[in-house]
Amino acid sequence: MGISRMHSKPDCEHQETGEGFQHRIYSVSELTREIKALLEERYPFVWVAGEISNFRMPGSGHFYFTLKDEAAQINAVMFRGQNRNLAFSIEDGMQVLGLGRISVYEPRGTYQILLEYLEPKGVGALQVAFEQLKERLAKEGLFDEKHKAPLPFLPQKIALITSPTGAVVHDMLTIILRRFPNVQIDIFPVKVQGDGAVSEIVSAILLLNRLAGADVAILARGGGSLEDLQAFNSEEVARAIYRSSIPIVSAVGHETDFTIADFVADLRAPTPSAAAELVVPLKKDLTIRCRELESALTGRFFAMMDRLRRSLDDLSRRLVHPGRKIQDQRLRIDDLTARITRWISQEVSRKRDEIYRDNNRLYYLNPISYINKHKNIVEDYGNKLLLMIDINIKSHRHWAREAAAKLQALNPYAVLHRGYSITRTIPEGTVVRDADSVHVGQKLHVLLSKGSLSIQIEKKNMKNITEKPIGGNTME
Repeated sequence: MGISRMHSKPDCEHQETGEGFQHRIYSVSELTREIKALLEERYPFVWVAGEISNFRMPGSGHFYFTLKDEAAQINAVMFRGQNRNLAFSIEDGMQVLGLGRISVYEPRGTYQILLEYLEPKGVGALQVAFEQLKERLAKEGLFDEKHKAPLPFLPQKIALITSPTGAVVHDMLTIILRRFPNVQIDIFPVKVQGDGAVSEIVSAILLLNRLAGADVAILARGGGSLEDLQAFNSEEVARAIYRSSIPIVSAVGHETDFTIADFVADLRAPTPSAAAELVVPLKKDLTIRCRELESALTGRFFAMMDRLRRSLDDLSRRLVHPGRKIQDQRLRIDDLTARITRWISQEVSRKRDEIYRDNNRLYYLNPISYINKHKNIVEDYGNKLLLMIDINIKSHRHWAREAAAKLQALNPYAVLHRGYSITRTIPEGTVVRDADSVHVGQKLHVLLSKGSLSIQIEKKNMKNITEKPIGGNTME
């Protein structure tokens, strides 16, 4: 490849032409490096907008995708150090706006943009992150009504999770104590925005459940921008609210503000003041209601007493004299006694006839004759069985003697009585069968017919024992 240049470098190759001009010959690497230097110098940082496609994230954690529009496309890379700060998830088809540096990937000779910052085009990153988290938690069922606990009618203790300063906590305290002065209030002070707000809110919810003293809790803060309410749009706070065994009322922002905490909480209040009114009833209304119930209960009690008195009078008029009742029952008992007597007499006669018939059958089916008939057969079989057992025992006793003799002949310790010994290594206890398996100086254990010896090898002889005369030394 040749490209005409107006200047030259001393280390580059040149060719002389007929007109006297010089042409520089580039290698592919040199040309790619110069193109890369020109692009990085000309476009140090640029803003680019386009649609994401072919998004992939390998094990390195870097983002690789293509930015395209109707007529062109460019490869894009966002390294892990930059993409971990994104507040939203990247998907194919998303329109984005990014800031990055134009560069060239030398091994392939392709140009690309190295992105430092990325945000959704036309919608803020926090709003996209809010929608994505909302959709994901909704699919998991964190917003389902079946998981929401009802609020107690009259809580004994109320927990406020909010900033200890500001108008929110004072407004809620004023409203709660005005509506029901006797209720106990615990304040869990937390940061409601900025760094550390998420961890403090989560810790407060965990502490609230660990203490287990409150009947209901209010998670509250005043209104603000989406950035100010970010702590209440975090997944950590949402899952902490979901796992809470104590009902939580979410009162974040103004009536038009919605956060993830509102969807997960057991009840959403439009404002902190409204939450205070929802959690505790008016004591004055309860007092009036108690008086109304007391009056209604008293009226119903007296009405029931009148109804029971009239019923008693009616029953008294219809009551039969006890003497007549006793006479009627006496006649009924006499009738039942006569019927029972007749039934018993009939049953006795029937059972007597059955016993008579059974006695006759037993007389004709006397088992003594059957017993005498089979007694001789049983005795004959018994004698034969005893004879067979005796023969079998004698046969097995003879077999056992022969087996014991064979075992005694094969007993390795019986060989020791004929002058042989068993040699083992110390401490392994391995039987020595070959002189090559031991070494000079090694200690051995020799088992004799009577007793044992501990010896040490002074010399080895590798000749076969059959070459030695009988009676000669077998170990040197």
